[in-house]
Amino acid sequence: MTDLAGLETELRAAVRGEVGFGVTARALATMDASNYRRVPTGVVAPRDADDVAAVLEVCRGHGVPVVARGGGTSIAGQATGTGVVLDFTRHMNRLVGLDPATRTAVVQPGLVLDRLQEAAAPHGLRFGPDPSTHSRCTLGGMIGNNSCGSHSVAWGTTADSVRELDVITARGRRLRLGRDWAGAPDGLRELVAGDLARLRTGFPELPRRISGYPLDALLPEKGADVARSLCGSEGTLAVLTEATVRLVEAPRARALAVLGYADETAAAEAAAGLLAHAPLTVEGMAADLVPDPAGLPRGAAWLFVETGGETAAEARARAETVVRAADVLDARVVTDPAGQRALWRVREDASGTATRMPDGTEAWPGWEDCAVPPARLGAYLRDFRSLLSAHGLRGTPYGHFGDGCIHVRIDFDLLSEPGVVRFRRFSEELADLVVAHGGSLSGEHGDGQARAELLPRMYGAETVALFERAKAVWDPDDLLNPGMLVRPAALDTNLRFAVLPREPVPVAFGYPADGGDFTAAVRRCVGVAKCRTTEVSGPSVMCPSFRVTGEEEHSTRGRARLLHEMLAGELVTDGWRSTEVRDALDLCLSCKGCRSDCPVGVDMATYKAEFLHHHYEGRRRPASHYSMGRLPVWLRLVDRTRTAAVVNALTSVRPLAALAGRLGGIAPERAIPRLARETFSRWERRRQHRRARDRREEARAGRRPDLPARAVFLWPDTFTEHLSPSVGRAAVRVLEAAGIGLLPFPARRRRKRRSDDGMSLLDPRRTQACCGLTYLSTGQLDQARTVLRRTLDLLEPFLQQEPGSGSGPEPRLGPEQFPSLPSSLSPSPSASPSSSSEVGGGFPAPPFVVLEPSCAAALRCDLPELLPDDPRAARLAARVLTFAEALERLAPGWTPPRLDRPVTGQTHCHQHAVLGDAPDRRLRAAAALTGDLVGGCCGLAGNFGFEKGHFEVSRACAEEQLLPAVRQAAPDTVILADGFSCRTQLEQLAGVRGRHLAEVLAEALED
Repeated sequence: MTDLAGLETELRAAVRGEVGFGVTARALATMDASNYRRVPTGVVAPRDADDVAAVLEVCRGHGVPVVARGGGTSIAGQATGTGVVLDFTRHMNRLVGLDPATRTAVVQPGLVLDRLQEAAAPHGLRFGPDPSTHSRCTLGGMIGNNSCGSHSVAWGTTADSVRELDVITARGRRLRLGRDWAGAPDGLRELVAGDLARLRTGFPELPRRISGYPLDALLPEKGADVARSLCGSEGTLAVLTEATVRLVEAPRARALAVLGYADETAAAEAAAGLLAHAPLTVEGMAADLVPDPAGLPRGAAWLFVETGGETAAEARARAETVVRAADVLDARVVTDPAGQRALWRVREDASGTATRMPDGTEAWPGWEDCAVPPARLGAYLRDFRSLLSAHGLRGTPYGHFGDGCIHVRIDFDLLSEPGVVRFRRFSEELADLVVAHGGSLSGEHGDGQARAELLPRMYGAETVALFERAKAVWDPDDLLNPGMLVRPAALDTNLRFAVLPREPVPVAFGYPADGGDFTAAVRRCVGVAKCRTTEVSGPSVMCPSFRVTGEEEHSTRGRARLLHEMLAGELVTDGWRSTEVRDALDLCLSCKGCRSDCPVGVDMATYKAEFLHHHYEGRRRPASHYSMGRLPVWLRLVDRTRTAAVVNALTSVRPLAALAGRLGGIAPERAIPRLARETFSRWERRRQHRRARDRREEARAGRRPDLPARAVFLWPDTFTEHLSPSVGRAAVRVLEAAGIGLLPFPARRRRKRRSDDGMSLLDPRRTQACCGLTYLSTGQLDQARTVLRRTLDLLEPFLQQEPGSGSGPEPRLGPEQFPSLPSSLSPSPSASPSSSSEVGGGFPAPPFVVLEPSCAAALRCDLPELLPDDPRAARLAARVLTFAEALERLAPGWTPPRLDRPVTGQTHCHQHAVLGDAPDRRLRAAAALTGDLVGGCCGLAGNFGFEKGHFEVSRACAEEQLLPAVRQAAPDTVILADGFSCRTQLEQLAGVRGRHLAEVLAEALED
């Protein structure tokens, strides 16, 4: 039995990098992007090759296996193991050198591919292979798997780009591998010399033969390339510490021909014929993986064929030649780089999109990347479809059609014993089918545990025995990644789902997309690791805390892994009380970026709220949960007692503010925002009274008031109401200028009684609508439900039916909506209705316009998920509009004032993730506000940036995109920030006043 304490002690003494034997470190490495799970003994992040050698020496002495791990995006299980895992991403992640003259680069194994591409691009160079995980996969992982990517028809596999490899063997030998037997360990030449015939005839000639060891690279006629023979060995032969790789010249211009076909088989049969035109890519996918086919040519399947050239005209001409040569239903040639990027994002996200069938059923890897000769791809797909049908399975193939390589996720039932039996039987029959078509079991991601057991069906027993002998030459003690490639574990063991509970656990949210099952929600994370991207791409948000810390536990995937282990109960044993899960979630900003940016729709903000709800149930919470989590209560108390000026005066005294901050769990670096002396609702009530008086006077004079044909309720969210009522006043000005009237927001007085949350002294005199945001973000879900039910009770007269249903009663706009207005002068039912919210007889049903994006997102998304059994919740969610949506839907003919000024700022995280910003972009364009807002997160994120211990992370998030954009802006640039948090962050960190779009437009109207 291994002495774990002794092993840990020796490793800590021997290496300079981090050694993690704790629950969190081990939990984060239990899985990769495959169906498999193994609990490692420990994790080491080596600083250099000396550390790697030291780990191997210590582990060899204890007989503990070593597993090399890069980005953990492997789909066959080879990045998991029960021994010590080497994490190269933390320290050994440098680009050591780049030589444009020789077109080579020297890299460490933990370097992310995109960082190499960025360094090579100024020289007109690039690394040829480019998997869809290019933003987070590492060069070491690519070499271990012999990765390929979409451009392999032009530039081959990773093995084609490797020149030399520096490795350390399990017994500590440091070797530099290359051609002509350079670095070959003792016995390798003799092994090859003794089996030349088998090496020359036993390996199929395929562009994507990734399965097994590529021992044929050691043939004399192939240059006896020891480095190439190690590519695709999945860390089972030696540990890579440095690599010299070849770069290729990048085309100066590119064009993308998108070819439409009737079905995937037609597309597959056409792919091979296009290779004669020397394309850069020939990628294929079907309609099942395209949520929105807008921008694609007519068809049910498409080929993406990229061409290059010295000029844009040359690239386009080559693309048009491809179109003419292809027998297609329809085609489109895209030369605009932005348009090409948008189309490629559809393809790259397929690895995540494919994890759900169109009906929401889960689908899994396992047979992710078989490859056959390109000319046989169409016939193979037909047989593959027949095999799926015979087993009652479904899958949506896509992938590298030009190389005959197909990716597919299949709706295996890996949760039940009969389902696992069918998984094995299907795997065996599919392996035979692939071999019958002259193919390779793996065409990109390697064999791992998913396919290694079936290698004898492809190579035969004698060639597999040769693989075992090669493994013994390199690693006679079977120390490196045992159970992979040779003497493999069975493909139906170590399944990661086996440890999860079979019955749904009791939870607060409804999880409608996952059948109400929190376990199924956590299973959404399949490990594609888009959340580990180290730089913001376009408008994306996910995952800001990971980009700041670089720690796996602060990524969406890392948190999902810990939740998985919490549910499993094997490694994380204290369930909802787990401090490891709590600490990992502590730096989650609840930005909801993963809800939209994650290809599989993981919603960590909701999972965090759920966890905090259970974690603190019946226990004392952090002070910030009482101070900021119950912010609406405190602010209404201030309003009720008319003490805003007093509070502002007290918090302006530094010692008093510091004391308040300590008591409230607020970061000492933060200033407490000033309260408005007059709330928005008080201002609006005064305005409504003046309007009512004016209308009565007009009525007495016999004149009919000019009433708007459309009217809305303006939601009095906590931030607009108490902290920035200027935004509300500006929105009123703009909405009325657009011909949209405002209805007095419903409110009713309540008798003083003890509230459901036990805070009787703090009950306001009015029942006011609230979205419950602050309770949600701090996981106070019982209080959130109470607040939201009160809101629904208050608004119930306006929520009798679904908007647009056209049946049933609905309150009309009459005297009760326009106080003191004679009924004869009320808005007529014949008035023009709003575009989407109307009731019986075509009468308008007023929507609720919410100015604060986070509150709008809470109402539209969290409300129906927290109260799934209350039909009023869905009705209210459907009635919520953002400011820009209201103008676009209710006043489509209105033209905003023209500003002719540039803008910068940041799209609110929740707007990006839940609401969408297309109407905002169109409104800005109509007002001649030019430029785009940056992606990422401001870092304040409601209570997060104010909480003690979060300031540095909060500031680092802002420094990523927002603050640099503001500093670099021209003097006349409009700084847009629709969220109160974003405006506060700008003010406190940059001394800049950000403005809501409503304020900008209102000011222009005044001018």
